[in-house]
Amino acid sequence: MAGVTDRPFRRLCLQMGAGLVVSEMVTSDVRLWNTRKSRLRLEHSGEPEPRSVQIAGGDPEMMAEAARRNAEMGAQIIDINMGCPAKKVCNKAAGSALMKDEALVKDILTAVVGAVDIPVTLKIRTGWSPDQRNGVTIARIAEDCGIQALAVHGRTRSCMYRGEAEYDTIAEICSALSIPVIANGDITSPEKAKQVLDHTGAQAVMVGRAAQGRPWIFQEIAHYLEHGTYLPSPSLETICNILLDHLQELHSFYGDVMGPRIARKHVGWYLQTTDGATAFRKQFNQLETPAAQIAGIREYFTHLIEGKEFAA
Repeated sequence: MAGVTDRPFRRLCLQMGAGLVVSEMVTSDVRLWNTRKSRLRLEHSGEPEPRSVQIAGGDPEMMAEAARRNAEMGAQIIDINMGCPAKKVCNKAAGSALMKDEALVKDILTAVVGAVDIPVTLKIRTGWSPDQRNGVTIARIAEDCGIQALAVHGRTRSCMYRGEAEYDTIAEICSALSIPVIANGDITSPEKAKQVLDHTGAQAVMVGRAAQGRPWIFQEIAHYLEHGTYLPSPSLETICNILLDHLQELHSFYGDVMGPRIARKHVGWYLQTTDGATAFRKQFNQLETPAAQIAGIREYFTHLIEGKEFAA
């Protein structure tokens, strides 16, 4: 979710009912924090509490230093990424690549937990590959090292995001630990969230890709879990207002040049199932100013609400 879960998106998800949000993954190499991208990822002013910051790396001392620095800058939870399957992360012996080296995992977790006096959490996968599912072993190491909560994605690193997530390994991990476990992977609907919670015994579910363009999924899940009934789907007017607020936050956070560029992918996610979206997106992606984007969205949704066909 790097490049997606920036501050505007995190704040929106909290408003839409998420119980906890986690920052974009930040490198543990503090020498690289002076780039514009890193500075924005490290910006947490005005964020609701608790502020959870995710770090990634493969060197215990560097990870410890990154944790200390983030705590000094206002992080209230440090989250360690050992779940990202991306090659650019795994090729640097970080993310889910670390699950191949259980001794190094222990060294990293011990160093980070010892470096800060705030809770440290961990995100893993079920293993490196289907024939190397060592998620339970890693989970036990994590608990022994003082990790306060564990999120588990129901795929191995080699599976990337292909196929379907499996939850049997997550259930084994839940049975083996006394700390909270958060189940992740293919949580795309309220009923799927309940099925996964019932199957695994996890204390919570984590939603990633399913929230792209549909941040109200958190409200839907929370309502279903509490009442066993479905919330009505948001109206076009409601979706339009959510999207406009999101765009304005992106423009404010990134500025008048980068803001509109980053907004394009979010708009694409919001409009995946709306009428005339392909033609509109082609036009929208040519708009380069905040004002033009806001006006374009208003015009498009006016057509949708009035039942008119959008002509590019």
